[in-house]
Amino acid sequence: MILVADSGSSKTDWMGYRPGEPIRFHTQGINPYFLNAQDIYKVFSKKKDLGFHPDEVTEIYFFGAGCSSPDKHEVISNGLSLFFTNAFICVEHDLLGSAYATCGDKEGLTCILGTGSNISYYDGTNVHKSKHGLGYVLGDEGAGTHMGKKLVTSYLYGKMPPELGVLFAKEYNISKETVITNVYQNPYPNTYLASLSKFMTKHTDHPFIAQLIYDVFEEFVKTNIKSYPNYKSVECHFVGSIAYYYRETLIKVCEAHGVKPGKIMQKPIEGIYNYILKKEGLLV
Repeated sequence: MILVADSGSSKTDWMGYRPGEPIRFHTQGINPYFLNAQDIYKVFSKKKDLGFHPDEVTEIYFFGAGCSSPDKHEVISNGLSLFFTNAFICVEHDLLGSAYATCGDKEGLTCILGTGSNISYYDGTNVHKSKHGLGYVLGDEGAGTHMGKKLVTSYLYGKMPPELGVLFAKEYNISKETVITNVYQNPYPNTYLASLSKFMTKHTDHPFIAQLIYDVFEEFVKTNIKSYPNYKSVECHFVGSIAYYYRETLIKVCEAHGVKPGKIMQKPIEGIYNYILKKEGLLV
């Protein structure tokens, strides 16, 4: 059995090849900056509804956030091998998975706009090294963490319109103390910040929210996309929930800056899965 995974910081989507019907399941996000090998093993040892025995798995192709260096590859590989003891394990960066799903064998820019953000140029075979992807403290322009940070700081600084502020504080129990505790003391501060961005989905028609969404996408375009000299000549593809749910604004921002938007996918897992199976000769 072959397993393919696409992992962000919040959630990991899995698909498994089994003749007849593919297997689909989800786990929490598996990011080597937040989990060690034992933590990864526990993610699976607690999951009782896989629908197959781990010994059946012979190959795993894992594409994940934070997997940009050999030592982080090793963290993921070691954790998975503790549970899937018979599997050959290949760990790659989530940007490569995004490129497989959106570009296939054609060149283009591939972008991730989910909990975090990243971008790279794909030449049709390889993803080129990116100077972006600095994480939620230094980067993540256009991502859920960026939007959540903008929302909560606007509230705490008293810049959010009062009618929105009342709703925001009530929905998330927002106070200076709770925010500081979640950001500076509790685990997974990036997912906490990204969770706040869900507030915007209910209020996209409000001018304040509409402008915030436009501004964070524009920052992503200016900081990330326009740093590539060929950004006007190749298609720019996007994956991730933030890109998908706010795609109308994203397209508007791209076109305003001469960027050619290509595919916009919420989840790249099926595209990655099909690409891997074609390489394995299991799909025509």
